[in-house]
Amino acid sequence: MLLGEYKHNLDTKGRLAIPAKFRSDLSAGAIITRGLDRSLFIFNKSEWEKVVLKLVALPLAQANSRAFVRLMLAGASDTEIDSQGRVLVPDYLREYAGLKKQVVLAGLYNRIEVWDARNWMNYKSKTEAASDEIAEKIGELGI
Repeated sequence: MLLGEYKHNLDTKGRLAIPAKFRSDLSAGAIITRGLDRSLFIFNKSEWEKVVLKLVALPLAQANSRAFVRLMLAGASDTEIDSQGRVLVPDYLREYAGLKKQVVLAGLYNRIEVWDARNWMNYKSKTEAASDEIAEKIGELGI
């Protein structure tokens, strides 16, 4: 289970240290891809397979489905954790997410989201300010 919020720095080669708490979940390798809200998603291999099965089942005739599948699958990169607990974030993914030096890794149960630290703080502030409205909408879904 991936939970928590951690700040780390990208090194000059684009490598990112994975928090020790998350490493065992990713020991068999990981997939890093474009996420939503200008973040990156990191999945372990078994969670990635679940996501892929859902993605490829989306209707091919719908433009939004095709676009989302392309976003997630074409941007995906297979990666391994090195001996120092780091993964290499490809240039095109760092550019997509606007990653500078300091990043935030947010554990969201079945995935890790990687955010530029400034973008994360802005997103979090905006979300926290709207928390009552968000809770109300989620309540309508029965949660």
